[in-house]
Amino acid sequence: MALNIAYFAWVRERMGVAEEVVDVPAGMADVAALVAWLAARDDRGALAFADPLRVRAAIDGVMASPGSPLAGAREIALFPPVTGG
Repeated sequence: MALNIAYFAWVRERMGVAEEVVDVPAGMADVAALVAWLAARDDRGALAFADPLRVRAAIDGVMASPGSPLAGAREIALFPPVTGG
């Protein structure tokens, strides 16, 4: 399954790219599995996702939890927690 992954803020800085299209392995079920796979892929991913609890996600523009399914997703955005002021 091909997914467009967009990275924001320090996640983007650590990944070294703003976005990429990846072919995720078959059976990749949810956001948590995707983040774990990205962390294991290379050193940049290991740095960006060293603490997966510090990363938030949106699937096709809708906030998602780590257990949110990837089925049917076109884009996943990964970013640090957002605060207001």
